[in-house]
Amino acid sequence: MHVLIINGSPRVKAFSNTDKILEQFTKGMAENGTTFEQYEVSDKKQWDAMRKAFAENNNILIALPLYVECIPGLLIEFLETVEKKADDTRLAFILQGGFAEGIQLRCGEEYLKILTERLGCTYAGTLVKGDNFSIRFFEGEKRDKVTAPYAAMGRRYAQDGGFDSEECRKFTGPEVFPAPVRLLVGFMFKTLAKKGFRSMATGWGCTKPLDYKPYM
Repeated sequence: MHVLIINGSPRVKAFSNTDKILEQFTKGMAENGTTFEQYEVSDKKQWDAMRKAFAENNNILIALPLYVECIPGLLIEFLETVEKKADDTRLAFILQGGFAEGIQLRCGEEYLKILTERLGCTYAGTLVKGDNFSIRFFEGEKRDKVTAPYAAMGRRYAQDGGFDSEECRKFTGPEVFPAPVRLLVGFMFKTLAKKGFRSMATGWGCTKPLDYKPYM
């Protein structure tokens, strides 16, 4: 099987969590001889080649982040330039985000089903996984701890040609955290996480407080 992979993140490779996920996913996918070509929607110089590959391939995988229930506009802009498929092309997705609960990504997943139909493709499932916000800030073992499980999903995709298995559904993790966990997470965001965000903002040169409202 040969697969066209599109990294639908608007971030360049160096700062793309989706790219780090695909590094592991494609390692697992290639273990059984599955071949692939990968393009980055963030690089508009690749769009002509990517559009041609979209027309010629019948196994397509689009990996993308969900930004607070919003599909990246740059990905939609590119997909508006491709011709609707007329053959039996299988289109699958890797949908990832920062929120850890699976339910936070379900709205995006439903949209991808609609998008598949509009592109004239057969829906081959979506691999849904959150809690990926910090990937690009880690290196070495810390990054591998988060991204390495995607290699197993790459092997599963190469075997099934999609994400319809029970193993893929379980990969999402908790759909909704239990009430005690939600209370604990809320407390952490108001204390430790807030302190961490302030430190991160300072490192990026921000001089105003996080809750600064210049237009109020």
